[in-house]
Amino acid sequence: MGTQESDEQDRGTARRALLTAAVLGAGGAVVGLPGTARADGHHGGGGYRSLPRPTVIGHRGASGYRPEHTLGSYQLALDMGADVVEAGDLVPTKDGHLVCRHEPEIGGTTDVASHPEFAGRRTTKSLDGVATTGWFTEDFTLAELKTLRAKERIPKNRQRNTVYDGRWEIPTFEEVLEWADEQTRRRGRQVWIYPELKHPTYFRKQGLGLEERLARLLRRYGKDKKNSPVIIQSFEPTSIQRMNKLVGNPLAVLLSSAGSRPYDFVETGDPRTVADLITPEGLRWIASYAQGIGPTLDLIIPKDADGNLTSPTTLVHDAHAAGLILHPYTMRNENTFLPANFREGTDPNAYGDVFGAFRTYFETGIDGVFSDNADTALLARQDFLADKG
Repeated sequence: MGTQESDEQDRGTARRALLTAAVLGAGGAVVGLPGTARADGHHGGGGYRSLPRPTVIGHRGASGYRPEHTLGSYQLALDMGADVVEAGDLVPTKDGHLVCRHEPEIGGTTDVASHPEFAGRRTTKSLDGVATTGWFTEDFTLAELKTLRAKERIPKNRQRNTVYDGRWEIPTFEEVLEWADEQTRRRGRQVWIYPELKHPTYFRKQGLGLEERLARLLRRYGKDKKNSPVIIQSFEPTSIQRMNKLVGNPLAVLLSSAGSRPYDFVETGDPRTVADLITPEGLRWIASYAQGIGPTLDLIIPKDADGNLTSPTTLVHDAHAAGLILHPYTMRNENTFLPANFREGTDPNAYGDVFGAFRTYFETGIDGVFSDNADTALLARQDFLADKG
């Protein structure tokens, strides 16, 4: 181990002792439900297949209750009992650190617009072929980003979450790894995380390749093995192929709507769409370098023109036949995000029949689900398993 790396680990040890206190002091921890994930040892024991099923994955933490991708959101998801926490949509800083934001554009998730010193950083960029205006993480150093504070991304839907605006800073992924280790020690059970590589082709063209940076961090923290408690995901299959050559972690390809094309395919001229990837042939191709897929829920059960669920597709069966697990996204409690036949009342932001929706999706045989409301998902799983048993 080199001297610089040793110094970094010494500093990391000191930081780890402060992480939990920082979250608790910020009001992020609550007295929640006991955890349900198994204690599999430091490297995950039996690996991802030993997780409870259907696995409950805290989507960006507990983003139904706290501003997403903050230590407060991650902590709450864990306190609620989430089996896995999606801790980290990973994007880089100007000086090469990986930080946790839903998108590189941070105008909607931080208070950057209220910082006059950064007014000149506002710009328009082509993000995966879409003109996007705002402030971008790659134009800030880590020190500059640490002066910002997170805020609720969808305040019109989750006005109550805005009470937490300004409470937490932007975490680095290294801080997340330290937090996960600390929580594992405190709880006596393995904490699992599920980071996503965001827009890897876009960042690689800027000389900020994500995969190598992530692999270095995972190796440094001893979390780069087959049974390590870190599942890596991306919407770009070539990014997952790259990760497959760098680390031994379980990997998952995210899949958007059937007619869409992964942006790396657009860049390389690969004509395949998601519809091609969810055929038996396409799933076997994914299984040659990944262990799972993260399809949108509409690929599991499509909706009709009125937004009602129709009949399940064969995707669950076909993916399992290829040896893949399925962790679809995203279950949310509010009417506006639910299928039309599970909405209740006329308020789009009120909770609908989310338990009925969970039951319908669980009955398809999915291996888990991303949810903004881990507590609701866990109760839905409890009901589902009781009905089966």
